[in-house]
Amino acid sequence: MDTEPEYRIVFFIVAKYYFAVINMCLFSHCTGPSTEKPNKQHCRQDTRSNRRKIQTLNPKSPPSQPFPPLQDPSTLKKKFDDIFSATRYTKALEVIKKLQKDQAQEIKTFRLKLENLQTLKDQVYRLRDSIAQDQEKSDALKAQMEDLKTNIQAVENKIRRTETSIMDLRRLQEQISTKATARSTYLTLQQQQHAALSEENEDTDEELREWQTTFEEKIALLDTKIDSAIRKIFNKHNLGPIPDAPFTNAIATNLTYRTKARLSSLEDDLQEKKKSSETQLEFLWGRYLKVNVRYSEVDGQIQSKKESKIGVLRRMKDKENERDAAEMELSKHNLARIDERDRHLQIEVEKKTNALGERDYDLIISQKRPEIYALDHKIKTLHREKDNITTDADDRVKLELKKDELEKCKKKLKKIYDEHKDKFRSVLKGRLPYEKDVKKEITRAFGFVDAEYNDLSSKSLEAEQQSKLAQMKISAARSHLSKLQKDLDAKRNHLNSKLQPITKVSVDINTYPKILKDAMDDRDKQTNTYNYAKGMRQMYEPFEKVARQQHKCPCCDRVFTPDEEDIFEEGTSTAERLNVLAIELSNAEDFFNRLDNLRVVYDEYVKLGKENIALAEKDLEQLLADESEKAQIFKDLVSALAQVKTDRDGVEVLLHPVDTINRHVQEIQELEPQVKDLEYKLDSRGQGVKSVEEIQLELNSVQRARDTLISEVDDLRDQQKILSEDLSNAQMRWHDLREEKLRASSVLLKFKKAEEDLVLFAEEKEQLIIDQKHLEEALVPLSKERESLLQEHKALKERLDQEYDQLAERKRGFQQEIDALGTLNTRIKGYLDAKKVEKLNELQERHTLSLSQLQKCEARKQDISVELDKSKQLLRSQDQLKRNIDDNLNYRKTKAEVDRLAHDIELLEENVLSIGSKSTIGADHKRHAQEKEKLLSEYNRCEGTISVYQSNISKHKLELKQTQYKDIEKRYFNQLLQLKTTEMANKDLERYYAALDKALMRFHTMKMEEINKIIKELWQQTYRGQYFFFENPLHVLINLKYIDCISISSDSEGAGTRSYSYRVVMQNGGAELEMRGRCSAGQKVLASLIIRLALAETFCLNCGILALDEPTTNLDGPNAESLAAALLRIMESRKGQENFQLIVITHDERFAQLIGQRQLAEKYYRVSKDEQQHSKIESQEIFD
Repeated sequence: MDTEPEYRIVFFIVAKYYFAVINMCLFSHCTGPSTEKPNKQHCRQDTRSNRRKIQTLNPKSPPSQPFPPLQDPSTLKKKFDDIFSATRYTKALEVIKKLQKDQAQEIKTFRLKLENLQTLKDQVYRLRDSIAQDQEKSDALKAQMEDLKTNIQAVENKIRRTETSIMDLRRLQEQISTKATARSTYLTLQQQQHAALSEENEDTDEELREWQTTFEEKIALLDTKIDSAIRKIFNKHNLGPIPDAPFTNAIATNLTYRTKARLSSLEDDLQEKKKSSETQLEFLWGRYLKVNVRYSEVDGQIQSKKESKIGVLRRMKDKENERDAAEMELSKHNLARIDERDRHLQIEVEKKTNALGERDYDLIISQKRPEIYALDHKIKTLHREKDNITTDADDRVKLELKKDELEKCKKKLKKIYDEHKDKFRSVLKGRLPYEKDVKKEITRAFGFVDAEYNDLSSKSLEAEQQSKLAQMKISAARSHLSKLQKDLDAKRNHLNSKLQPITKVSVDINTYPKILKDAMDDRDKQTNTYNYAKGMRQMYEPFEKVARQQHKCPCCDRVFTPDEEDIFEEGTSTAERLNVLAIELSNAEDFFNRLDNLRVVYDEYVKLGKENIALAEKDLEQLLADESEKAQIFKDLVSALAQVKTDRDGVEVLLHPVDTINRHVQEIQELEPQVKDLEYKLDSRGQGVKSVEEIQLELNSVQRARDTLISEVDDLRDQQKILSEDLSNAQMRWHDLREEKLRASSVLLKFKKAEEDLVLFAEEKEQLIIDQKHLEEALVPLSKERESLLQEHKALKERLDQEYDQLAERKRGFQQEIDALGTLNTRIKGYLDAKKVEKLNELQERHTLSLSQLQKCEARKQDISVELDKSKQLLRSQDQLKRNIDDNLNYRKTKAEVDRLAHDIELLEENVLSIGSKSTIGADHKRHAQEKEKLLSEYNRCEGTISVYQSNISKHKLELKQTQYKDIEKRYFNQLLQLKTTEMANKDLERYYAALDKALMRFHTMKMEEINKIIKELWQQTYRGQYFFFENPLHVLINLKYIDCISISSDSEGAGTRSYSYRVVMQNGGAELEMRGRCSAGQKVLASLIIRLALAETFCLNCGILALDEPTTNLDGPNAESLAAALLRIMESRKGQENFQLIVITHDERFAQLIGQRQLAEKYYRVSKDEQQHSKIESQEIFD
């Protein structure tokens, strides 16, 4: 069911001007009913896309001028040429011709570029080989460095073990020395005590101790010894002033603490001296290692420079050979002579071309050919007349023979044709040609199939090459990915092997960043703690010194008791804590540094895993997809080629039968005229009145004329052939010369490139020589500095060892004295702890009581004086016995201590023997140090060599990144592909040119026929027989009532050209007259409107727009009404079209009312100005 169109008419009145838009759109498409509305967006897009055509169809011209179709012919020609040129095909032929010439020149340029790219490609391969060799050497050196690093770590472990052994030996020797000193002291004391014994008592120690507790003299003796020992120690070590003897217990304890504090400070000084010595040795050894590293790097760089120089010399030699070869080849070409010959040959070709084009031989020959045909026909007629007279009898026999022969040929032809009829129909897609056309059709079909087969064969070969190339790329990508995976595994194993010894546990490599962060946090925490403790140490150290010297509080001057002083020193002494923190900080820093050294390897591992391998896998996937696509293309081409080959074989089989059929057809065609001639001769009656002699004379004259024409034609053909051959030879010689010139230019370019490369190689060699010289000069001071640092390290080590031994000896002596003092102090404490003082006091009290009793018994003194003397003598013997007991006890303790120290010394010496001798361990340490130094030297040499290899690789890679080497394989392949495709395209352009030429001629004819058909239809629908006048050549006005139709006449301006002249003509009763200047204004407007409608309908496919600006200008009332009626009829006739829109701008209200009807639109717009001269648009309804 068709739907009614929707009309919209819009009028705009500007200063009483109406603007009307009639938009006619269908709600359904032509393919069937639909409820969808048309796409207005599509309409707007189509409007924009056809704006150029609309502007051509509706040019902006003043109202006084007629529409372009009725203007002068030049304007009309220009407009129609613009319309047809909008199809972009008319200029395509010139573009194709020009493109063909340009591509011929481009092919030569492409060949030169291809040779240049081949040279660059060879250079790239050489650079890549150098990179591969350097990379291989670098990888080998890296593997060697890994082995060296492992050996260095093993040697360092050995060195650490020997250093630990040396430290243990030193510690044991110090203990042995301390024990031996103490033993010698006790042994001396034992000897003295043994010598002082008046009698060696055999009683037990318990009995002797019981005797000892009853005597006071031993305490005084021990106090005296303590006081003398303290005074001696204080005087010897300058520990400050001491009070007068005898010392009290508190004073003695305080002085003992002071000596112990002094001993602790001596130990701290000894440790600081040891650390300072180790720091100096490590600093000096670090300087030596740095200088040694620099020495090895410079040595490695020198060796690498030598190898690079050898490589440069080798490349220079190769480049010199290449230059000499190019120079030798260039000497064979004389460029100036070639250019001169090129100019001469170009002039010669132009002259021969002009000479060949000046005279049109084909035209002259074609003009003489009809004359020859006429003479041949006349000769044939004369012969027939002559033969009719003499050979009438023989003709009947010939006729019978010819008919029999003709019948046999037809039977053979029919038999062969019927046998292969089905095959012909199969090959020709159901068509069955005539016998005479079979060969042409089959040959043409075979040509098409053969061309398609050759094309598919070449494409399949190219596709096969592409598939093999893709497979090679995939293999390379897979090997590259495998190499990356191996590198990733190697780095993972390397990191695992490094992380496990550091962390002491098996960890996952992915937790390395967390472990590194934790180590860094721990290091920072230890650093802060150490700095805090160090600051506290610096703050408390002055207070501690004052408290030690003055034995009182530094802040409130309160005197310390011994216990309080011990507590204060214990709280303020931070030296040991600081040493512990320093060790912990050193361990944390060492742990962090060892982890941080693996950061570069881990970053490479992460980059390799996340970027390089992912990119390689992506490239591999892309290459696999590309290879699959190319393999599918190749498979499709192979299947298509097999199908085409089958078709080709099927057509090729028919070639021999077709030749037979064609031969029979030719025989039939030859026999049929002969039979007809014979029949004609035999049926004719009367051969004229000419005699045989007259016929012979006429025949001779005609024959001479024919021979003359044939000789002239042959001469013309010979002349044309000679000129063509000369031109062809000249062109071939010119082409050969141009190729020789291109080869010479390529050789010259190669020679110049070799010269430039030699200059660069020479500069590179000089630079290498200079670098090697500088490196050798820099190696001499490094060697001297290395030797001097080594000697300085040895001297400093010996001096520091001597100073350390002196301080250790001093510390041991002080320790022995402190130990002796401690022994005495211990004995005194034991005495005090046994409460012997209370017993002594008790005895003193008892003694006092005895004295009082003695005084009371003084009276009895006299009586018992003898008895008292005996008691005094007994008391003196008891004192002697007490002293003897004390001496025996002291002797026994000293002897036990000597035995204990001897046993300890024996155990320590056994430990020393189990560790080994110091000289052996020192020799091992020295040997390991030398081995480490040798390995480090070799490692640094390898590192320096690798740096040179890496610099060469970077240099070559940087050179490969130059613009001239970028994507060289792809550029070479693309250039080769471009050359081949351009050559193929150039051949195709020749065929396209001829095909497009014919197609354009046909296109123009079809479009003009379509335009005239639409114009005739519209004219017959709208025109209603108006009068018009025109002038004939005799200037007489002729009045015609009716114009049958109008049309646009297009005439070719020249034979074989595509340039046309256009004019609008009208037809009446079979007569055709030009319409311009012979019609009224209304007929002009109507004709212009119809022509524009036809053009819009022909060229505007989706959205044709017709704009009328003041269409009633120069029209009277009746003509305006007639125009309105014509517009209404046009709208009525075009209401079913989608590509029709009408825009009307007018100030004629009557005209607007005539076309603005309710069934066409609902409203229009009026544009006017108000009192302020402002434009105002009003929408107004349309009423019937």
